[in-house]
Amino acid sequence: MSATHTQTFAATGLTCGHCANAVVDELSAIEDVNSVGVEVVKGGASTITIEAGRDLSDAEVQAALDEAGNYTLV
Repeated sequence: MSATHTQTFAATGLTCGHCANAVVDELSAIEDVNSVGVEVVKGGASTITIEAGRDLSDAEVQAALDEAGNYTLV
């Protein structure tokens, strides 16, 4: 069994639960991702926590955010 990697990212543009659900759906589709949690901060940097079988690159996470909506890693 491989180790689980937990990473935390900050992103702007998320304003509601619908935003959070879109981000969770897109990030969950990435290979090796086990779980995704989002804490929405309106008007600020929301926190995204990802547990996966490997470390994800910023580019992978940003690509998923682009698919989910107009969200940007900070």
